[in-house]
Amino acid sequence: MSHIPQPRLTNDGVAFTVTVESVTHKCVVTNDAIHTLSAMKNIADADVDMMHLFHAYEATISGVARRLVAAGVPGHPLVMRSNTFCAPRTA
Repeated sequence: MSHIPQPRLTNDGVAFTVTVESVTHKCVVTNDAIHTLSAMKNIADADVDMMHLFHAYEATISGVARRLVAAGVPGHPLVMRSNTFCAPRTA
């Protein structure tokens, strides 16, 4: 059985892994992206640490990461920035 690393803080944000079709992929969600998610939910996060916020949104972050990997979005690791979580603009 292989070891799957736990989410961890990096200089850029939080590094984590997702598994798509039995393959583990490394991902990073940036600090800005985590703040974007919390702002969209109207949660004041100024005093909350990044790992706490990551865990609060982990299901959303991991779900988006799995969809991006399945869609073939390049990146090793796959970097998820603020714009990853912003809804596309419609005319």
